Amino acid sequence: MATPVVTKTAWKLQEIVAHASNVSSLVLGKASGRLLATGGDDCRVNLWSINKPNCIMSLTGHTSPVESVRLNTPEELIVAGSQSGSIRVWDLEAAKKVMHSLKSQMLVVHKWSQWKEEALPHSGPLQGPQPSVLSPVLRTLMGHKANICSLDFHPYGEFVASGSQDTNIKLWDIRRKGCVFRYRGHSQAVRCLRFSPDGKWLASAADDHTVKLWDLTAGKMMSEFPGHTGPVNVVEFHPNEYLLASGSSDRTIRFWDLEKFQVVSCIEGEPGPVRSVLFNPDGCCLYSGCQDSLRVYGWEPERCFDVVLVNWGKVADLAICNDQLIGVAFSQSSVSSYVVDLTRVTRTGTVAPDPMQDSRPPAQQPPNPSAPLRRIYERPSATGSEPQRVKQNSESERRSPSSEDERESQAEIQNAEDYNEIFQPKNSISRTPPRRSEPFPAPPEDDMATAKEAAKPSPATDVQFPVPKLEVLSRPPVVTSTPAPKAESAIIPATRNEPIGLKASDFLPAVKIPQQAELVDEDAMSQIRKGHDTMCVVLTSRHKNLDTVRAVWTTGDIKTSVDSAVAINDLSVVVDLLNIVNQKASLWKLDLCTTVLPQIEKLLQSKYESYVQTGCTSLKLILQRFLPLITDMLAAPPTVGVDISREERLHKCRVCYKQLRSISGLVKSKSGLSGRHGSAFRELHLLMASLD
Repeated sequence: MATPVVTKTAWKLQEIVAHASNVSSLVLGKASGRLLATGGDDCRVNLWSINKPNCIMSLTGHTSPVESVRLNTPEELIVAGSQSGSIRVWDLEAAKKVMHSLKSQMLVVHKWSQWKEEALPHSGPLQGPQPSVLSPVLRTLMGHKANICSLDFHPYGEFVASGSQDTNIKLWDIRRKGCVFRYRGHSQAVRCLRFSPDGKWLASAADDHTVKLWDLTAGKMMSEFPGHTGPVNVVEFHPNEYLLASGSSDRTIRFWDLEKFQVVSCIEGEPGPVRSVLFNPDGCCLYSGCQDSLRVYGWEPERCFDVVLVNWGKVADLAICNDQLIGVAFSQSSVSSYVVDLTRVTRTGTVAPDPMQDSRPPAQQPPNPSAPLRRIYERPSATGSEPQRVKQNSESERRSPSSEDERESQAEIQNAEDYNEIFQPKNSISRTPPRRSEPFPAPPEDDMATAKEAAKPSPATDVQFPVPKLEVLSRPPVVTSTPAPKAESAIIPATRNEPIGLKASDFLPAVKIPQQAELVDEDAMSQIRKGHDTMCVVLTSRHKNLDTVRAVWTTGDIKTSVDSAVAINDLSVVVDLLNIVNQKASLWKLDLCTTVLPQIEKLLQSKYESYVQTGCTSLKLILQRFLPLITDMLAAPPTVGVDISREERLHKCRVCYKQLRSISGLVKSKSGLSGRHGSAFRELHLLMASLD
């Protein structure tokens, strides 16, 4: 009798090529967990059905890379923001009707052309019916002066909130096609926006390490939640209680009480920056998408219920449907989707035994999760509810898009079979994907090698088990009418499978393919030892240089430490040191800038992605902390008498100004790049505008 197949807790569904260029943003539909929207550097927004290889619909209209996308709760509207600061809203239901109409018109044109060729083979040009171009774009919203970093739909009203690198938050009325209100308070880019379940509040997270809560009715900030020591990447409201969760690059998750406006608990020790969190629909726990794992947390007290290993890398978004958690991640032009079976995940209860927790008296044990500890959101009724009241600007402050902004937008059918299956209307327009969907089937738990062994027929029984296959699904490049983005120079990515500066082929035995000669163990070990010596030389030199810098660092003199790193003439050591200094902005001084700026110019021209990222981070810190001081010092009139300290400071400002002017040309030339490099350089170019 065959052994029953044990299914996996987490598995990979598929990997698709989502765009002709790099993917810059994506979002999952939270209602169905089956609809995926991706934005790319090719200025398109593509719609996909999870676990299907072909693109359902491609939306055009943007003229710059799409950096943020969001679906509304019923999955009928989609909004996308671009690097230029423009926002476009598409009506997916209207897009389905448009595509159905276009398909009918194309059929008429095809029949006309066929009849013309058969009936009039030698006749001249004859005018026939032509397909009309219909635009499903609902609104084009203009007003931001920099990249759109975050978007969210209001849960009940027809409003959209947008956050930008220009530090502003805008609330848009889709019906009136204008900005309703602008919220100011953040000092850096706004990375995440979320409306509360009752639609009365708006939470924002930004690179300035803060979370802010805004009252839509009063049009002002209710509270600010400091505490994070790094950029805050994501915020999420509890589905029922007055509770807010925030995740940051400082590798912590904080829970905030929205009645007392204070921190409830803080979870530390995340393996990397927190970019994606999601509450369970009943509010019993919080899921955190970490590097290659899913963690399940409770907050009163803070504890980890479960850890599930998922090889999804840096997961970008999460959704829950049919007791399954769907996670999506992207890298370059590829998007991968993963599934975690939540029925096999611990979501409540106690964690592994711990001496400190077991010694607590019974009164301090965690409360019953079914009993709410704080207020519950009062949601408006589905019918007969009054429209959402929000604070509004005067009519004169609203801006309508120009004729240039009303660029033609189209919804293109990428695959006829998927169109017929999903979008073809019967009696009424059906939703995509279907609201009632079946759970994704889980593959066997054993790895591929074990599964192949299990697939062989048993001597006793002739039963075979199917072997699941993970195929990389792709589609041909999208033919686009928009100009192709400029190709970036060859950059070595930071996430590599081999050491930077070393080639794996140097440490492997050379095999001649024609002869297929099999090396003996002695020859193979000899080849490996040769590469081992080279590796040891590189690592020994690196270790020696770092020891030299560390010896100076222990004295507490940061400036001398940086000088010693520069004197070694090894950019890798400079990068290691700057990565430490960048963690604490208070370590930066004006005299340190005079030494670091020439090294930053070299880093920005490096072929290594990690070097470029470190250089951009250091330059951003210098510009934010010292550029106002430098410009004020140079613009100030000379003082009467001799002030030695002021003269020294003025000399340092002149040196820094000269170096920044030199770097500004490099930053400007690279600001036209696409992807995250271009985005970072464009942000630096905005900060350096006062130098021109």
